[in-house]
Amino acid sequence: MGRVLRNVFVGACVVLWLVPLWLMVVNAFTASTEYSGSPDWTFQGFAIFDNLSTAWDEARIGEGFGSSLLYAVVCAAAAVLVAAMASFAVVVLPIPRPAFWFWLIFSGTMFPLQMFLAPLFGMYADANLYDTRMGLMLVYVAWAIPFAFFLIRNQMTTMPPELTEAAMLDGASFRRIFWRIHVPLLAPGLGAAFIFQFTAVWNELLFGITLSRSPEVQPVMATLTALNNAYASTGPPVILAGTLIVSLPTLIVFLVFRGLFLRGLTVSAR
Repeated sequence: MGRVLRNVFVGACVVLWLVPLWLMVVNAFTASTEYSGSPDWTFQGFAIFDNLSTAWDEARIGEGFGSSLLYAVVCAAAAVLVAAMASFAVVVLPIPRPAFWFWLIFSGTMFPLQMFLAPLFGMYADANLYDTRMGLMLVYVAWAIPFAFFLIRNQMTTMPPELTEAAMLDGASFRRIFWRIHVPLLAPGLGAAFIFQFTAVWNELLFGITLSRSPEVQPVMATLTALNNAYASTGPPVILAGTLIVSLPTLIVFLVFRGLFLRGLTVSAR
Protein backbone atom coordinates (compact mmCIF):
# COMPACT_ATOMS: atom_id res chain seq x y z
CA MET A 1 0.00 0.00 0.00
CA GLY A 2 2.83 2.36 0.88
CA ARG A 3 4.54 1.77 -2.47
CA VAL A 4 1.28 2.44 -4.33
CA LEU A 5 0.74 5.74 -2.50
CA ARG A 6 4.33 6.73 -3.17
CA ASN A 7 3.98 5.95 -6.87
CA VAL A 8 0.72 7.91 -7.05
CA PHE A 9 2.35 10.88 -5.34
CA VAL A 10 5.36 10.78 -7.66
CA GLY A 11 3.11 10.44 -10.70
CA ALA A 12 1.03 13.43 -9.57
CA CYS A 13 4.21 15.51 -9.13
CA VAL A 14 5.35 14.53 -12.62
CA VAL A 15 2.01 15.55 -14.11
CA LEU A 16 2.08 18.89 -12.27
CA TRP A 17 5.54 19.53 -13.73
CA LEU A 18 4.71 18.36 -17.27
CA VAL A 19 1.42 20.24 -17.71
CA PRO A 20 2.90 23.78 -17.70
CA LEU A 21 5.82 22.54 -19.81
CA TRP A 22 3.39 21.12 -22.36
CA LEU A 23 1.40 24.36 -22.44
CA MET A 24 4.58 26.38 -22.92
CA VAL A 25 5.77 24.25 -25.85
CA VAL A 26 2.35 24.03 -27.55
CA ASN A 27 1.66 27.76 -27.37
CA ALA A 28 5.19 28.63 -28.50
CA PHE A 29 4.28 27.00 -31.83
CA THR A 30 1.21 29.23 -32.28
CA ALA A 31 1.51 32.30 -34.48
CA SER A 32 1.06 35.55 -32.56
CA THR A 33 -1.60 36.73 -35.01
CA GLU A 34 -3.62 33.56 -34.42
CA TYR A 35 -3.32 33.48 -30.63
CA SER A 36 -6.82 33.56 -29.12
CA GLY A 37 -5.85 34.98 -25.74
CA SER A 38 -6.34 31.72 -23.86
CA PRO A 39 -3.86 28.82 -23.73
CA ASP A 40 -4.16 26.14 -26.40
CA TRP A 41 -3.82 22.51 -25.36
CA THR A 42 -3.11 21.23 -28.87
CA PHE A 43 -0.82 22.49 -31.64
CA GLN A 44 -2.51 25.19 -33.72
CA GLY A 45 0.32 25.86 -36.15
CA PHE A 46 4.05 25.71 -36.73
CA ALA A 47 5.24 29.28 -36.21
CA ILE A 48 7.95 28.35 -33.71
CA PHE A 49 10.81 29.61 -35.90
CA ASP A 50 9.08 32.92 -36.59
CA ASN A 51 8.45 33.33 -32.86
CA LEU A 52 12.05 32.46 -32.05
CA SER A 53 13.32 34.96 -34.61
CA THR A 54 11.07 37.69 -33.22
CA ALA A 55 12.13 36.96 -29.66
CA TRP A 56 15.80 36.99 -30.67
CA ASP A 57 15.44 40.37 -32.42
CA GLU A 58 13.00 42.14 -30.09
CA ALA A 59 14.75 41.26 -26.83
CA ARG A 60 18.29 41.11 -28.26
CA ILE A 61 18.58 37.72 -26.62
CA GLY A 62 21.82 36.99 -28.47
CA GLU A 63 23.75 39.60 -26.47
CA GLY A 64 22.20 38.49 -23.20
CA PHE A 65 22.88 34.87 -24.10
CA GLY A 66 26.60 35.52 -24.44
CA SER A 67 26.71 37.58 -21.25
CA SER A 68 24.87 34.93 -19.24
CA LEU A 69 27.14 32.20 -20.59
CA LEU A 70 30.15 34.21 -19.43
CA TYR A 71 28.61 34.89 -16.02
CA ALA A 72 27.42 31.33 -15.47
CA VAL A 73 30.68 29.60 -16.45
CA VAL A 74 33.21 32.00 -14.93
CA CYS A 75 31.28 32.89 -11.78
CA ALA A 76 30.25 29.31 -11.04
CA ALA A 77 33.84 28.09 -11.50
CA ALA A 78 35.25 30.90 -9.33
CA ALA A 79 32.66 30.29 -6.62
CA VAL A 80 33.37 26.56 -6.57
CA LEU A 81 37.12 27.18 -6.32
CA VAL A 82 36.73 29.63 -3.42
CA ALA A 83 34.22 27.33 -1.73
CA ALA A 84 36.61 24.38 -2.03
CA MET A 85 39.42 26.41 -0.46
CA ALA A 86 37.11 27.56 2.33
CA SER A 87 35.96 23.98 2.92
CA PHE A 88 39.57 22.83 3.11
CA ALA A 89 40.33 25.53 5.64
CA VAL A 90 37.33 24.68 7.82
CA VAL A 91 37.72 20.89 7.68
CA VAL A 92 41.46 20.25 7.35
CA LEU A 93 43.45 23.27 8.49
CA PRO A 94 43.97 23.73 12.23
CA ILE A 95 42.08 27.00 12.45
CA PRO A 96 40.33 28.08 15.68
CA ARG A 97 36.54 27.72 15.90
CA PRO A 98 35.85 25.95 12.58
CA ALA A 99 32.13 25.72 13.40
CA PHE A 100 31.96 29.50 13.66
CA TRP A 101 33.50 29.93 10.22
CA PHE A 102 31.19 27.31 8.77
CA TRP A 103 28.08 29.09 10.01
CA LEU A 104 29.44 32.48 9.03
CA ILE A 105 29.91 31.40 5.39
CA PHE A 106 26.77 29.27 5.23
CA SER A 107 24.66 32.14 6.61
CA GLY A 108 24.94 33.69 3.16
CA THR A 109 22.17 31.33 2.04
CA MET A 110 19.78 32.38 4.79
CA PHE A 111 19.07 35.99 3.86
CA PRO A 112 16.71 37.10 1.06
CA LEU A 113 18.40 38.74 -1.91
CA GLN A 114 16.11 41.78 -1.69
CA MET A 115 17.83 43.00 1.47
CA PHE A 116 21.11 43.43 -0.46
CA LEU A 117 19.72 45.44 -3.37
CA ALA A 118 19.66 48.95 -1.88
CA PRO A 119 23.17 48.90 -0.35
CA LEU A 120 24.60 47.17 -3.42
CA PHE A 121 23.05 49.70 -5.77
CA GLY A 122 24.48 52.63 -3.81
CA MET A 123 27.89 51.01 -3.44
CA TYR A 124 28.06 50.07 -7.12
CA ALA A 125 27.10 53.60 -8.18
CA ASP A 126 29.86 55.08 -6.00
CA ALA A 127 32.46 52.56 -7.22
CA ASN A 128 31.52 52.87 -10.93
CA LEU A 129 30.58 49.20 -11.01
CA TYR A 130 26.95 49.78 -11.96
CA ASP A 131 26.06 48.46 -15.42
CA THR A 132 29.37 46.64 -15.84
CA ARG A 133 30.09 42.98 -16.39
CA MET A 134 32.70 43.03 -13.63
CA GLY A 135 30.12 44.33 -11.18
CA LEU A 136 27.67 41.54 -11.96
CA MET A 137 30.40 38.91 -11.88
CA LEU A 138 31.54 40.03 -8.41
CA VAL A 139 28.04 39.80 -6.95
CA TYR A 140 27.33 36.46 -8.66
CA VAL A 141 30.53 34.91 -7.29
CA ALA A 142 29.80 36.16 -3.76
CA TRP A 143 26.19 34.96 -4.02
CA ALA A 144 27.16 31.49 -5.26
CA ILE A 145 29.89 30.72 -2.72
CA PRO A 146 27.80 29.83 0.41
CA PHE A 147 25.75 27.00 -1.12
CA ALA A 148 28.74 25.61 -3.02
CA PHE A 149 30.67 25.71 0.26
CA PHE A 150 27.88 23.74 1.96
CA LEU A 151 27.98 20.97 -0.67
CA ILE A 152 31.77 20.69 -0.88
CA ARG A 153 32.30 20.89 2.87
CA ASN A 154 29.84 18.02 3.39
CA GLN A 155 31.81 15.83 1.00
CA MET A 156 35.15 16.84 2.48
CA THR A 157 34.05 15.75 5.96
CA THR A 158 33.67 12.18 4.61
CA MET A 159 37.34 12.00 3.62
CA PRO A 160 39.49 10.14 6.19
CA PRO A 161 41.89 12.43 8.06
CA GLU A 162 44.58 9.76 7.68
CA LEU A 163 45.08 10.97 4.09
CA THR A 164 46.15 14.38 5.30
CA GLU A 165 48.25 12.96 8.12
CA ALA A 166 50.10 10.59 5.78
CA ALA A 167 50.79 13.39 3.30
CA MET A 168 52.10 15.64 6.07
CA LEU A 169 54.42 12.88 7.28
CA ASP A 170 55.81 12.72 3.75
CA GLY A 171 56.55 16.44 3.94
CA ALA A 172 53.69 17.73 1.76
CA SER A 173 52.51 21.28 2.36
CA PHE A 174 48.85 22.14 2.85
CA ARG A 175 48.79 23.66 -0.63
CA ARG A 176 50.07 20.44 -2.15
CA ILE A 177 47.67 18.36 -0.08
CA PHE A 178 44.74 20.46 -1.33
CA TRP A 179 45.62 20.34 -5.03
CA ARG A 180 47.07 16.82 -5.27
CA ILE A 181 44.80 14.90 -2.87
CA HIS A 182 41.59 16.70 -2.02
CA VAL A 183 40.72 18.28 -5.36
CA PRO A 184 40.93 15.00 -7.35
CA LEU A 185 38.92 13.15 -4.70
CA LEU A 186 36.37 15.96 -4.57
CA ALA A 187 35.72 15.91 -8.34
CA PRO A 188 32.09 14.65 -8.11
CA GLY A 189 31.20 17.19 -5.43
CA LEU A 190 32.91 20.00 -7.30
CA GLY A 191 31.03 19.03 -10.46
CA ALA A 192 27.67 18.96 -8.67
CA ALA A 193 28.37 22.33 -7.04
CA PHE A 194 29.34 23.80 -10.42
CA ILE A 195 26.13 22.57 -12.07
CA PHE A 196 24.04 23.98 -9.22
CA GLN A 197 25.71 27.38 -9.40
CA PHE A 198 25.75 27.46 -13.22
CA THR A 199 21.98 26.96 -13.16
CA ALA A 200 21.48 29.51 -10.39
CA VAL A 201 23.51 32.24 -12.12
CA TRP A 202 21.93 31.51 -15.50
CA ASN A 203 18.40 31.80 -14.09
CA GLU A 204 19.12 34.86 -11.91
CA LEU A 205 16.99 37.93 -12.66
CA LEU A 206 16.89 40.23 -9.63
CA PHE A 207 20.51 41.40 -9.68
CA GLY A 208 20.47 41.50 -13.47
CA ILE A 209 17.66 44.05 -13.71
CA THR A 210 18.81 46.04 -10.66
CA LEU A 211 22.55 46.40 -11.27
CA SER A 212 22.59 46.72 -15.08
CA ARG A 213 20.62 48.29 -17.90
CA SER A 214 22.68 47.90 -21.09
CA PRO A 215 21.71 44.98 -23.38
CA GLU A 216 25.37 44.01 -23.78
CA VAL A 217 25.77 43.76 -19.97
CA GLN A 218 22.42 42.41 -18.82
CA PRO A 219 22.05 38.63 -18.41
CA VAL A 220 19.65 36.82 -20.68
CA MET A 221 16.85 36.62 -18.11
CA ALA A 222 16.89 40.40 -17.83
CA THR A 223 16.85 40.87 -21.61
CA LEU A 224 13.94 38.46 -21.80
CA THR A 225 11.85 40.92 -19.78
CA ALA A 226 11.94 43.21 -22.83
CA LEU A 227 9.41 40.87 -24.40
CA ASN A 228 7.07 41.45 -21.49
CA ASN A 229 7.50 45.20 -21.86
CA ALA A 230 6.59 44.82 -25.54
CA TYR A 231 3.74 42.45 -24.71
CA ALA A 232 1.18 44.10 -26.95
CA SER A 233 3.37 43.94 -30.04
CA THR A 234 4.83 40.48 -29.61
CA GLY A 235 2.26 38.35 -27.83
CA PRO A 236 2.55 35.38 -25.44
CA PRO A 237 3.74 32.87 -28.12
CA VAL A 238 6.87 34.98 -28.72
CA ILE A 239 7.53 35.25 -24.99
CA LEU A 240 7.18 31.49 -24.62
CA ALA A 241 9.50 30.91 -27.58
CA GLY A 242 12.10 33.14 -25.95
CA THR A 243 11.68 31.18 -22.74
CA LEU A 244 12.42 27.97 -24.64
CA ILE A 245 15.65 29.46 -25.99
CA VAL A 246 16.98 30.53 -22.61
CA SER A 247 16.02 27.20 -21.00
CA LEU A 248 18.22 25.13 -23.32
CA PRO A 249 21.69 25.69 -21.77
CA THR A 250 20.76 24.50 -18.28
CA LEU A 251 18.93 21.50 -19.76
CA ILE A 252 21.95 20.59 -21.90
CA VAL A 253 24.37 20.96 -18.98
CA PHE A 254 22.24 18.70 -16.80
CA LEU A 255 21.78 16.03 -19.49
CA VAL A 256 25.47 15.96 -20.39
CA PHE A 257 26.75 15.90 -16.80
CA ARG A 258 23.86 14.11 -15.07
CA GLY A 259 26.09 11.19 -14.01
CA LEU A 260 28.60 13.50 -12.35
CA PHE A 261 25.76 15.51 -10.84
CA LEU A 262 24.12 12.46 -9.25
CA ARG A 263 27.44 11.11 -7.92
CA GLY A 264 28.24 14.47 -6.42
CA LEU A 265 24.86 14.72 -4.69
CA THR A 266 25.17 11.18 -3.36
CA VAL A 267 28.60 11.81 -1.88
CA SER A 268 27.63 15.23 -0.45
CA ALA A 269 24.54 13.79 1.24
CA ARG A 270 26.48 11.25 3.26
